Amino acid sequence: MQKKQKRSTWVILLCAAALLALVILLENTMKPTHMLFTVLKKGAVYAVVASSMNLLNGFTGLFSLGQAGFMLLGAYTYAILTIPTAARESVYYIYQGSAVNFSLPELFGGGAAGLVLGVLAALVLAGFVAAVVAWLIGLPVLRLKSDYLAIATLGFGEIVRAILQWDKLGPVTNGANALKSFPTFSSFNIELPGFSLRLSTFVPFLLGAVCIGVILLLINSTYGRAFKAVRDDEVAAEAMGINLSRHKRLAFCISSFFAGVGGGMFAMFANQAQAKTFTTAMTYEILLIVVIGGIGSISGSCIAAFLYVAASEWWLRFLDTSVTFTSPTDPRRIAFIAVFSVVVLGGGLLLILREQRHEKKRWKQIAAAVAALALMGWLISYLMSGSMAMPFLRNGFRMVAFSLVIMIVVLFFRQGLMGDKELPDLFKRRRKEAHQ
Repeated sequence: MQKKQKRSTWVILLCAAALLALVILLENTMKPTHMLFTVLKKGAVYAVVASSMNLLNGFTGLFSLGQAGFMLLGAYTYAILTIPTAARESVYYIYQGSAVNFSLPELFGGGAAGLVLGVLAALVLAGFVAAVVAWLIGLPVLRLKSDYLAIATLGFGEIVRAILQWDKLGPVTNGANALKSFPTFSSFNIELPGFSLRLSTFVPFLLGAVCIGVILLLINSTYGRAFKAVRDDEVAAEAMGINLSRHKRLAFCISSFFAGVGGGMFAMFANQAQAKTFTTAMTYEILLIVVIGGIGSISGSCIAAFLYVAASEWWLRFLDTSVTFTSPTDPRRIAFIAVFSVVVLGGGLLLILREQRHEKKRWKQIAAAVAALALMGWLISYLMSGSMAMPFLRNGFRMVAFSLVIMIVVLFFRQGLMGDKELPDLFKRRRKEAHQ
């Protein structure tokens, strides 16, 4: 048993190393402005925050919506501690300078080593600040359950956003203005005479891998099993000697710590930290990623994070641009008709067959059939009208299509992409089926 665990650990580490090597290779062979790298950087950040939320919502059973607030604390902590002293006067020009007159990378001696150590220390402190605040608000808030806890933590996020924009704190937080000029992911690119190595995508992947690895180790430890026991049955967990309030507070603080680290990473990705960015909508995005990936699956959260960012930021961009066909036999028009028909009929048939096993859910089959027939009816009317304009495509339609896809996933795939399984579990099941 121990040999199998060691072997699986080595396999995971080798896969992670291969992924990091692939990221370095892609970044140094493709154009640095390619949209792929934006998706990879933001996806890595969202994967960390989604995993931290899943630790709380999926593994401990606490429904919290305060991730944006903790990310905001982490982003501001990181930015305030890493802005170079020479740039503080220009950043805080409205307040004639900053109340914080030091920079962690400079305290560590500057240069490449000072940059690495200063950024790591700032990210750890960003998580620590978020965790301390979580411990303080957790004392009264964690007495609540279910929707009440969600509402309380959601309100916390809005309160933090308002406080950090308070003009009295301007010499520290720069008020409602953005914090800039701190080290970002691009700061780790190596530029030497005759040699350059871009690491701006490798760095968030490395940081994300470390954070997610720590979360997985925690989940598989005795503390993780205690969290799951609290999630499954609080009465039984307490009867077994688990201190409910202590473990809930511990899970809340650890989740907030990694949300704070994720906030610092988001500031590095965005090249600035500003309170208006960390709205309630960001919390809903993270929650959506957790639901799509599967509540109780870290692998699902990571996969869903990249899919969500890629779909919303890259793959569906063409839906915001109008297209006009040149003739009824335009290959693009024929391709649109063919793809639309296959997606509607094939998707509808798959959904009907998928729900055929559940007799109590006939309404889903009926809804899928009615929607497919309605869409095909619309396609026929479009062909009869002789219109040469690509239907639907206009500015803003991307988010409409994205919302429809999410609705389908939530309605027909309640357990998300992975359910409560991890990637190694899928391979184990295949091995068992092969042996049988």
